Amino acid sequence: SCGSCWAFGAAEAISDRVCIHSNGKVSVEISAEDLLTCCDTCGMGCNGGYPSAAWDFWTNEGLVSGGLYNSHIGCRPYTIEPCEHHVNGSRPPCTGEGGDTPQCVLTCEAGYSPSYKADKHYGKTAYTVDADEKQIQVEISKNGPVEGAFTVYEDFLLYKSGVYQHVSGSAVGGHAIKVLGWGEEDGVPYWLCANSWNTDWGENGYFRILRGSDH
Repeated sequence: SCGSCWAFGAAEAISDRVCIHSNGKVSVEISAEDLLTCCDTCGMGCNGGYPSAAWDFWTNEGLVSGGLYNSHIGCRPYTIEPCEHHVNGSRPPCTGEGGDTPQCVLTCEAGYSPSYKADKHYGKTAYTVDADEKQIQVEISKNGPVEGAFTVYEDFLLYKSGVYQHVSGSAVGGHAIKVLGWGEEDGVPYWLCANSWNTDWGENGYFRILRGSDH
């Protein structure tokens, strides 16, 4: 298991933004593996990291392409086998949010071209959006999905569908995700978010969470 949510949240949002700002001309899966393993300033790899530092790394050092585990997509696909996050499924259960971080390898997997250095994608600038509902909405509308972070409580682990609101249970730790939109269901406003806990968790890997107030 690996606490790499901070890397996935960034890589997923960056991939979308690259596509959006190239008007669809550049469609690339940015490598969470490259970010997880090579960003020394981002934190502790599989034992947690800092989303803001991940975006700084993209602008300063660049990130190569890379798909999910065993996909053989891009330069550096993810190398850690998936596990089940808080659901019963075909994969082995996750053993926690820590683990050994894979090595930073400055080469692409066999058979991929161009070279690692030539495959790098760079951001123009990295910045933080205030924790303000309207500002986040404007940012998503103008520039694409953002990476968000929040405190996970025990009842979130059991989420299946609908708009999540914290009701019971203790805090279990921080979590980073991709926020890609918003809406309203039965008068309840929500953010639409992509999680990194496989597609058999939540709403096909996504979840909706109460928008506009802390809870």
